[in-house]
Amino acid sequence: MAEFDQIQETITYEHEHEAKSYKELIVSKSAARRLLLAMALQASVQMTGVSAIQYYSVSIYGQIGISAQDSLKYQAINSIIALIAQALCMAFIDRFGRRWPLIWGNLGNMVTFIIATALLAHYPPEVKNTGAHWGFIIVTWIYNFSFSATCGPLSWIIPAEIFDTRTRAKGVSLATMTSFAFNTMIGQVTPIALKHSHWRYYLLFVVCNFTNAIFFWATLPETKKVPLEEMNELFNTAPYFVPGSEVTNTWRSGDLERRAGDIEREKVPVSHLEEKNEAS
Repeated sequence: MAEFDQIQETITYEHEHEAKSYKELIVSKSAARRLLLAMALQASVQMTGVSAIQYYSVSIYGQIGISAQDSLKYQAINSIIALIAQALCMAFIDRFGRRWPLIWGNLGNMVTFIIATALLAHYPPEVKNTGAHWGFIIVTWIYNFSFSATCGPLSWIIPAEIFDTRTRAKGVSLATMTSFAFNTMIGQVTPIALKHSHWRYYLLFVVCNFTNAIFFWATLPETKKVPLEEMNELFNTAPYFVPGSEVTNTWRSGDLERRAGDIEREKVPVSHLEEKNEAS
């Protein structure tokens, strides 16, 4: 009952004060901080290398000597792995939270790209090495599982939940625009980079996955079990440098607990009256 009252009151207030323009996402420090995080998250996901692999899997597998027909077969298996990983993310997201899965996911992506880059560098197409082929394929599958269980779903979950009702539509639209802008850039750059830089192109994703992890470790507060109605309080009071602060969780407003306490106190006189009537 307390949570319902909080939701109803917050939605009513935010609809009455709905953001009229995108400017309101900038003038408020709390909203601007959330907008920066949402846009950075969407950009970072494209810089994990996922779009390059999805769009140019045949060319990428070809760099280590795998045929186009086999590449499509392995990519189909990759898609099934992604579905399984995304289902696991949905099942366990509220147990493990958002912050650390995103950080570890980027680090996992980085490790797989390091291994893939080494394989591409040492086993070019003219070197017929079946072990290297399978090693590259398996590393790609592991990468896809890591990405699809963490970074991929979280890039849509986090922006949708950190904005309040009055700014959510505009904030998420800008985050989505950022995603497609970086997606387009990767789509245009990748074939040129594969042609001229070969395996060195993958070093970009090694670096970006590492910097993604560092950035979100430093700036993204944990939102697990924080009601949407308390996101404003979270981003108003959480420090800009997050590490260490999540231990104390000092930003929780306690509004929901206060409401629950008020309801319990209101029930006390009623229960006493019922006991008195039964006694008489």
